[in-house]
Amino acid sequence: MKKILTLLFILALMPLSAQMSTPAFKPGEWLKFRIHYGFLNASYATMHLTSDDLNGVPVYHVVGHGKTTGFASIFFKVDDTYESYFGRTNGKPYKFIRKIDEGGYTKDIQIDFDYKKDKAVLKDFKNGTEMDIEIHDQIQDLISASYYMRSNYNLTQFEEGQSIDIDMLFDDDGVFKFQLKYLGKEILRTKFGKVECLKFRPLVQSGRVFKEKESLTLWVSNDLNKIPVRIKADLAVGSLKADLDGYNGLRNQFKIIMNE
Repeated sequence: MKKILTLLFILALMPLSAQMSTPAFKPGEWLKFRIHYGFLNASYATMHLTSDDLNGVPVYHVVGHGKTTGFASIFFKVDDTYESYFGRTNGKPYKFIRKIDEGGYTKDIQIDFDYKKDKAVLKDFKNGTEMDIEIHDQIQDLISASYYMRSNYNLTQFEEGQSIDIDMLFDDDGVFKFQLKYLGKEILRTKFGKVECLKFRPLVQSGRVFKEKESLTLWVSNDLNKIPVRIKADLAVGSLKADLDGYNGLRNQFKIIMNE
């Protein structure tokens, strides 16, 4: 399950919303996901959004945490934390933190974004190193990208098969392009009832973890919140599913279709 929770954090908040002046989220938003690997209830992941101030800049502060539980933790222990500080008005990331422990594979990094110098400073606390990475004005980190997309894309202008790209930086591998393809609408049965969702296909690199380039599918609520409802991944060995398990502090009412 190495890097799976990392990818889930990428996907967990990739929905699209309407206008920057009316964001799909507000401080206090909290989401919880229950992750299944095969028949195992493998782990839980949470995302919590608050408001903060960073060096005089008003920002949103997001903390994402994922951890294996129960029987699954006997085979593979995961304890991941991601944090992002991004501007309340422009959505730009100013600081990103990644602390992970995935079966003994660990990372402890911090990225500070300097837009005046068009660079990001990545500090690797585990190895005691520091490096500069060239960036541009539209860069996003792993977490801020999701909120940026929720507030800057108008889905009514999208057609099935259309894709969007976003440049992302969250590791010492440098900037990479994340692509998301819109597949249409679908009604899902959830623990909360029936929910009409927008369906997406994130395009990922095939290889050690995923079966092929299009092995991931994401469903988000077709309402003003655009929160993730389900994520499915076909892995090289087995499959993984993450379902929305709890929520609080949403800006808008979570739209549920009443059973007839």
